[in-house]
Amino acid sequence: MDRLANTVRPYAWGSTTAIPELLGVTPTGEPQAEMWMGAHPGAPSHVSRGGEKARPLSEVITEAPERELGAATVAKFGPRLPFLLKLLAAGAPLSLQVHPDLDQAKAGYAAEQDAGVPLDAPHRNYKDANHKPELICALTPFDGLCGFRAPIEAADLLAGLDVDSLKPYVDLLHAHPEEAALREVLTAVLTADREEMAATVHEAATAANRLGGPYAPYAVIARHYPGDPGVVAAMLLNHVQLQPGEALFLGAGVPHAYLSGLGVEIMANSDNVLRCGLTPKHVDVPELLRIVRFEANDPGVLRPEQSPAGEEVYDTPIDEFRLSRFVLASDSMPCDLTAATPQILLCTAGGVMAGELVLAPGESAFVPAGETVCITGTDGGPGTLFRATVVA
Repeated sequence: MDRLANTVRPYAWGSTTAIPELLGVTPTGEPQAEMWMGAHPGAPSHVSRGGEKARPLSEVITEAPERELGAATVAKFGPRLPFLLKLLAAGAPLSLQVHPDLDQAKAGYAAEQDAGVPLDAPHRNYKDANHKPELICALTPFDGLCGFRAPIEAADLLAGLDVDSLKPYVDLLHAHPEEAALREVLTAVLTADREEMAATVHEAATAANRLGGPYAPYAVIARHYPGDPGVVAAMLLNHVQLQPGEALFLGAGVPHAYLSGLGVEIMANSDNVLRCGLTPKHVDVPELLRIVRFEANDPGVLRPEQSPAGEEVYDTPIDEFRLSRFVLASDSMPCDLTAATPQILLCTAGGVMAGELVLAPGESAFVPAGETVCITGTDGGPGTLFRATVVA
């Protein structure tokens, strides 16, 4: 088992305090948005074995993939860790975005490769040929947007602002079947004249500030993204408020955004993101409309399912990752986590003994496939441990 040294990404939307408070360190005053745990080439965790100089986990896996990941994982996903685990701390709203399914990702990546679009081009949509399902589990109260509201609910929300330039969208949401209504309105919002839309967003934000209540999240979004058409697009989506321990699964084609809070996020190892707004980055409207699933749905808040061994599992329909947690009292019996798949263990509260390592909040460890590992609580009181692995 290897203690991980992880990179914190300073994206502008990050909280300046949430991750430092969890780690027990002094905030720097700079945003600290995400702490990455895994073997993503953009910021791999580092490990040190046998007194050797610390090396990227990606390099360690590449040298002996079956030893580190297990034969079944390599056979199913290839010689790479198929998931990325994060601490995510949103101090401001993230971009409104959607992810492709696996077939769309493969086709989109191949098409852009054939067209000679550089991987680092700002207008490139597909950085790789993989899909990017995600799960976010709240550590604090956590606000987000996930999936489309019923069109009639979106119409009522927009109508309540009493903004003349929004009334055509209200009429569209009333006049068409569900899928057509959502598609027409999102298309109209994202292709509208930018100056006219900026004026509409300003009026809507002013009304949202005045009305408060269910409009409060959109007033906040508009303060961070003045004039952005994504402010109106966001009103088409379900507003979700998670309590600690609750989670959201975000599958392909589901538009979403995180607004505020600290959580544990796990995702398939991919960089494929198509943005719908709330960003200065490229928005490819035709490609976006091709992959968005225009169906209203309940966002489906997940609560963990308790197993006899005390493991609380967040059930999802994909195999690239499996997330669970343990709450361990100081006098808890050892729990054997030995598995034929790779694991990352992350402590988020109290203290946890994992094998011979003591993990404090924010500390994590990589467990190679097949390595024996037992976990217990420590004398510091109840400890919370998240376990990330795969279904192979």
